[in-house]
Amino acid sequence: MTTGKNESHSHLADLKCSKCGARFNADELQTVCTKCQGVLLAQYSLEEVRTEIGREVFRDRPRNMWRYRELMPVRKTENIVTLGEGCTPILKLSRLGSELGMKRLLLKDDGMIPTGTFKARGLSAAVSKAKELGVQRIAIPTAGNAGGAVSAYGARAGMETFVFMPKDAPHANKAECLVHGAKLYLVDGLINDAGRIVAEGKKSMSWFDVSTTKEPYRVEGKKTMGLEIAEEMNWTLPDVILYPTGGGTGIIGMWKAFDELEQLGWVNEPKPRMFSVQSEGCAPLVKAYREEREVCDFWANARTEAAGLRVPKPYADYLILRILRESQGGAVSVSEKSIFEAQRRLASTEGIFAAPEGAATIQGLSELLDSGEIDKSDNVLLYNTGSGILYTDLIKADLRVLKPDVDPSTLV
Repeated sequence: MTTGKNESHSHLADLKCSKCGARFNADELQTVCTKCQGVLLAQYSLEEVRTEIGREVFRDRPRNMWRYRELMPVRKTENIVTLGEGCTPILKLSRLGSELGMKRLLLKDDGMIPTGTFKARGLSAAVSKAKELGVQRIAIPTAGNAGGAVSAYGARAGMETFVFMPKDAPHANKAECLVHGAKLYLVDGLINDAGRIVAEGKKSMSWFDVSTTKEPYRVEGKKTMGLEIAEEMNWTLPDVILYPTGGGTGIIGMWKAFDELEQLGWVNEPKPRMFSVQSEGCAPLVKAYREEREVCDFWANARTEAAGLRVPKPYADYLILRILRESQGGAVSVSEKSIFEAQRRLASTEGIFAAPEGAATIQGLSELLDSGEIDKSDNVLLYNTGSGILYTDLIKADLRVLKPDVDPSTLV
């Protein structure tokens, strides 16, 4: 893969712990901070980037997330493992916006990304960097979508891939893993139980754990969400972003992108107010935010059919909560019933078949408008993280079967 006529290189400098500030070598395989177990974040020589290029350079590059090579962690282009992920559209929701009394309602749709989910962004970056650092065997605990994505990118990289997911994860995610040749194991429990198996097998199985925020580079893939929003909006930013939050890598990545763009001088507007949307059946961030806590309690008996939201305690909870508060945003939980009503509402008014996680932002917006936390005049962007096609087993209907000689005029 090349970056087009504007050849470039990564300006990755090192890794910094988001808790204690310790620095780590980015050219060695890293997981979390060895001093405090904090999340490691990639640091770039932004002054070099500013000297080397301007934001206009991206206009002539291929339409995928690796167009931002200078701000991505892979040093050699031959190590990039890609399926063309990124550069998904921002769509104006005119009809739904009108129903809600809003003139500026947008949705960024990652439902059309490879594997049907935004997880492709993070796993493309993580698998690419792992390949560059010599990894040949990877493992992941997943609620579902990340398993499908890591299976695809692991296959493309020629890596042996192990996936552990709850036994009641969506069937489509299981099928993705199997067809890509991953070793899939179903767990009688939740994603945290799957994570325990992966962690305990590191030594005996010699696999590299690509769990959410337990390696530094899935965040960098998700960072491209924010870079794309800025570029697609002509280097402006929305007032508000609503994001369906499970592990929360997307919020961390977008906020990191906005911060780097601000340091580069490529955006000058205030950063968006960031809102997490969760299901009432698993809302650890909402509870912690309302109680003004810095970390979450473990959410017992987590239940939601929006599988990506079923994360009882995000590893990076302290970072997510920090961003929600720093941005003057917030957190809201919505009922299971309302999630699927919102999914149908979005599809029937705008033609977008969103994953239930993405659809949850519709109901979240409605409740935040009612509470006055968001104003109808705000420029609001909803983030749809995946395609509803992955969840067709949840769509139930009692359909009428017609006789071949039916009179069409009798149908209503």
